[in-house]
Amino acid sequence: MSDDAAPNFDFAGTTPYEDYVQADVLTHLQHPLSDDPGEMVFLVTTQVMELWFTVIVHEWETATSALREDKVQVAMDALKRSVRELEALNASWKPLAHLTPAQFNSYRSALGEGSGFQSAMYRRMEFLLGEKSASMLVPHRGAPRVYAELEKALQEPSLYDEVLRLLARRGLAVPQAVLDRDLSQRYEPSAEIEQVWAAVYGEKDQNSELVRLGEALTDVGELVWRWRNDHLSATRRAMGSKSGTGGSAGVAWLEKRARKNVFPELWTARSHV
Repeated sequence: MSDDAAPNFDFAGTTPYEDYVQADVLTHLQHPLSDDPGEMVFLVTTQVMELWFTVIVHEWETATSALREDKVQVAMDALKRSVRELEALNASWKPLAHLTPAQFNSYRSALGEGSGFQSAMYRRMEFLLGEKSASMLVPHRGAPRVYAELEKALQEPSLYDEVLRLLARRGLAVPQAVLDRDLSQRYEPSAEIEQVWAAVYGEKDQNSELVRLGEALTDVGELVWRWRNDHLSATRRAMGSKSGTGGSAGVAWLEKRARKNVFPELWTARSHV
């Protein structure tokens, strides 16, 4: 290979790659608090999950805004990207999925009162899915910027709210009470919305825009369900039924979450098609 084909190695300061990716910042954010070598894996994996939460929130906010403007294809493109990102997020459990209780206990005390349910970015994901709860803002009262972002997300329409508004604009029988609901409250399943989705899925054209939107949402919902179950499985293996970090109920809390589907009527409507 000639010297002309060699990349440029001579930069006055940091490399353009470093300037863009900020790899030096990312690779110096790990500060283990125990002497156990396994803590580094736990810490990095958790940080990687936070990055995936961030990009998935970006995709769902993009989809939510696009639906509000009737740009359905833009929304579906964002949802399809988020499906691939959710697959990568779920794969993040693999380094932690087979921890024995003794292995986890060797650095568990380093977490102190820290717990995943305190993740602000994960909470924004949940809010976008319609899983609203004002009490989930409480842990963030000491961080004004984070608290303000979550408070704003609590009051805004979720991704599913914008989907239902779109269906109403398309002439489907979405009840006014659903459209006018208190957006700061958790979305509750509706028999009328179940019938709306049954009508969409009963269409002769199974490649219609609304059917494809429903399937994109179903892909998202399935992977969210898998995330919750993978979390439950990893926790069961690592700590059994003991109380979780941060005072949570541990496995009992996760079991309750794992039983729930997001976009609920998309699942139940299939029994009526």
